[in-house]
Amino acid sequence: MTNNRRMLVLRAVVEDYIRSQEPVGSSSITRGHDLGVSPATVRNDMAALEDEGYLVQPHTSAGRIPTEKGYRYFVDKLATVVPLSAAQRRGIDTFLSGSVSLEDTLQRAARLLSGITGQVAVVASPSLARSALRRLEIVPLAAGVLLVVVITDTGRVAQRSVSQPDAPDADCVARLSDAINGQCQGMSLEQAGARIAEIAASPSFADDGAQGLGATLAQVFTDMASQEQAGGLYMAGASKLAQRPAVDIADLAPLFDALEEQVVLMKLMTSLSEVSSQAGGVSVAIGSETHTPGLLHASVVTSGYGKSSGGEANAAKGSEPVAFVGSIGPTHMDYVTTMAAVRAVARYLTGFMNREEHGESA
Repeated sequence: MTNNRRMLVLRAVVEDYIRSQEPVGSSSITRGHDLGVSPATVRNDMAALEDEGYLVQPHTSAGRIPTEKGYRYFVDKLATVVPLSAAQRRGIDTFLSGSVSLEDTLQRAARLLSGITGQVAVVASPSLARSALRRLEIVPLAAGVLLVVVITDTGRVAQRSVSQPDAPDADCVARLSDAINGQCQGMSLEQAGARIAEIAASPSFADDGAQGLGATLAQVFTDMASQEQAGGLYMAGASKLAQRPAVDIADLAPLFDALEEQVVLMKLMTSLSEVSSQAGGVSVAIGSETHTPGLLHASVVTSGYGKSSGGEANAAKGSEPVAFVGSIGPTHMDYVTTMAAVRAVARYLTGFMNREEHGESA
């Protein structure tokens, strides 16, 4: 679409329909927008936009509403991600800075985003596969049973109890822990797993019976690293979405079913957060673009947060996010507000991850 005036007419229709959820006519466009042309000219432009698939006329005598193609053009070409005001940013900082842990921060982020948009907010916790080792602790629980505590640079804390009947003495366990923390800090969990096996097999531990424990720890790290979707999902706002005016209840049932399919949702939103092809690092999937039957009448706005780390093996992935934050709502959602809010929350969480990585208090 190359006609500049026609582009402005499309933007006016989308903005008015988002605000009113009523079909938009040419007269209301000329009254509400300074286009400098007559209603007849606008009417001709709207007819052309309908022929091109950007608008549709639900009833013969009614105005027009945007199609999925119209929303896509609006998001790609017309919508701009307007930064939040200083007061709004301070509000986000104040609300989220009171959290006491990573989990609390992510729960608060979901509630905050839902409150801003009036839609479903989804926040994923960082996957272990994209986290790097900050510290390992090994705690004896009982004879032959050890608790392995892995603390990552993203703030995740993962625990596994392991049975190790031939565990070495406490002094050897402490020395092995120190060696692992000294040599593996900053490595991805996959890298650390491989290195741990080498450390335990080194001459320094040859006579201490550490090889068995080293093999167990290496397997624990490998298992954790394979859990690409290990991070949990924090959701909020389903009731807000159901209470919104002009939301078709018939469209909500499949949407809520889709929200129950967390594996599908994780895959979709992780993929979107990695693309970040839209302005401001925010990705939008509209209707059929989600490839999810329950979201055919919904849009998903997503941004990644944090940054994967883990040495040379992950150098090519260094710009990938460790997790995502997103909003799900009807296709007639307020894209400008939603995109700005998602980006702002993602940026806060990225800052939080950076503080976690450097061991600073949030």
